Amino acid sequence: MNALVTGGAGFIGSTLVDRLLEEGHNVVVVDNLVSGKLSNLEAAQAKFGDRLTFHNHDIRDPETQPLISTARPDVVFHLAAQMDVRVSVADPVYDASVNIIGALNVLEGARVGGAQKLVFASSGGTIYGEVPDAALPITEDAPQQPLSPYGISKKAFGDYLFAYSSLHGFQSVGLALGNIFGPRQDPHGEAGVVAIFGQRLLNGEPCKVFGDGSATRDYVYVDDVVDAFIRAAAKGSGTYNIGTSIETSTKQLYFAMAAAVGVKDEPIHAPARTGELDRSSLDYAKAKAELGWEPRTLVPEGVRHVLDYISTHPA
Repeated sequence: MNALVTGGAGFIGSTLVDRLLEEGHNVVVVDNLVSGKLSNLEAAQAKFGDRLTFHNHDIRDPETQPLISTARPDVVFHLAAQMDVRVSVADPVYDASVNIIGALNVLEGARVGGAQKLVFASSGGTIYGEVPDAALPITEDAPQQPLSPYGISKKAFGDYLFAYSSLHGFQSVGLALGNIFGPRQDPHGEAGVVAIFGQRLLNGEPCKVFGDGSATRDYVYVDDVVDAFIRAAAKGSGTYNIGTSIETSTKQLYFAMAAAVGVKDEPIHAPARTGELDRSSLDYAKAKAELGWEPRTLVPEGVRHVLDYISTHPA
């Protein structure tokens, strides 16, 4: 298979690139390196050589369409995105320029280039918005009522994929992802709380919790997410939730990680952030039934992998 991965130098994308190359596929990576890192691809480049091609390119550029169509990929994995809810609230035009216009450039390139399928990284934590407690874990049948520009842009591109299926017979899958964590996640940004907590705890620095710490998320390990992308490339259509169906609060996460490194300090509390949900967890029954996917690495084991990675990869 010839695969093209947008955002392939990022945390999730580079892990997907590793898996594709290990399985014998040829991979083209398109990434503007705003958040991705070439270092994430160094080992793969050294091991697999010319089976990995890299383009330093911003998907907002109209030249994205011919770049992708010329590559003639069998499957396009679209992970490149503006992925911070706070950034989307502060600058919704920028968010839309990446997550809608940029994504459409990728979609058109895939269609014109004869790709068999596009697999899209959507957001299970934002496209559904707030749901009643009784509706958790969320199923794919829940109304999509996002409360942030980021969630709106992810929902909008999902709507484009649905329309392309009707207009062009183009196959696609949207994976509504939970909160992904694992090795290579950036501990210096605003997102990626597991990596942020891990880095600060190992450095003996205080950790910040926004709000009272009761907000919950569905944390899903990066290798499991990559497995969902691989399975979705082979079969399935429409939207699938990729999560664990388990809620973990921020304070539960903090104290579990603090205990793992022998820290007894309380976190620092800061005001809750605009646009953030109170609770989130995703029902993965559809993905299990149709893709044969289920989570295998839950938070306790995954956190150990993250701490081990940070310990052996100093900033």
